[in-house]
Amino acid sequence: MKNIESKESIKSIPSNRLQFFPVMMFAIVMGLSGLSLVFKKLSEVLYFPSIIGTLFTLISTIVFFLILGNYILKLLKYKKEVKEEIIHPIRINFFAAISISTLILSILYRHNLDELSQIFFILGSLLHIILTFYTMKFWINNNLEIQHSNPAWFIPIVGNLIVPIAGKGFVDDSILYFYFSIGIFFWIILFSIILNRIIFHKQFAAKFMPTLFILIAPPAIGFLSYIKLSGELDFFAHILYSLGLFFTILVFTMYKNYINIKFFISWWAFTFPMAAFTLSTIVMYELTSYSFYAYLSYIFMIITTIIVFLVAKQTIAHMMKKEICIME
Repeated sequence: MKNIESKESIKSIPSNRLQFFPVMMFAIVMGLSGLSLVFKKLSEVLYFPSIIGTLFTLISTIVFFLILGNYILKLLKYKKEVKEEIIHPIRINFFAAISISTLILSILYRHNLDELSQIFFILGSLLHIILTFYTMKFWINNNLEIQHSNPAWFIPIVGNLIVPIAGKGFVDDSILYFYFSIGIFFWIILFSIILNRIIFHKQFAAKFMPTLFILIAPPAIGFLSYIKLSGELDFFAHILYSLGLFFTILVFTMYKNYINIKFFISWWAFTFPMAAFTLSTIVMYELTSYSFYAYLSYIFMIITTIIVFLVAKQTIAHMMKKEICIME
């Protein structure tokens, strides 16, 4: 029922609110489709009912096209507002959520609808590399300040790590290594910048506190991407997984930072990184058969599901109150 209300809320956005429809809405798709991947993998490895993953995949796809349709309408009616978003030092990073959502849908439909999966992959990978170059050019050509940096910077650049996961078998590995190299190299660079920002400068504004969870995503996605390319659980793979585990524990020890934060769409930043690490934990169990990773998989699956449902509930509630898609 909540999901139906959510779809209706997104679908029925009036034109005066459409003007302020944020590109960050695509983070909703990332969260829902990330959870879909978790349940799909659980059905393959830990024998969960496959219907759960199928249901979430359907919901993710519908929500993706509803949000995409609304943003295209915004582009047609309010070009100025879209232009302002794509040259905004923070919002520019969330345009890559469009291509990442497309790539995740490609992964979800793999082995079921391979032709559709390939279409999603081609569109997602092409759009993502375009956005990567555009974002890098924007950073180089504009005088950004240190307070503009935040973990959302990982989205357009480190998001390249998702391409090998979606594209294995569709294109030659040399192309996938190109994307992997970009993602893994700039993760290290950007992490140094953001850590400097976190330690030596003012704390993030409350609305950006949830983006701290994005720190989990690069090593978790990097692990999945590396396994997909190499097929081996070697020293480097263990490093990536262990870093993902470290950052997951770290953000949870900082729970006081998130208590009593007013709801923003940025809350969806809690969801996809948790889904990514849960997925990497399930893969660790698949590769090692250690029961420890099976227990962790169950624990993180429960945590991720609770987080997604709580954030979805808040999103629906604030849509009902018309507190989303307003001038900030």
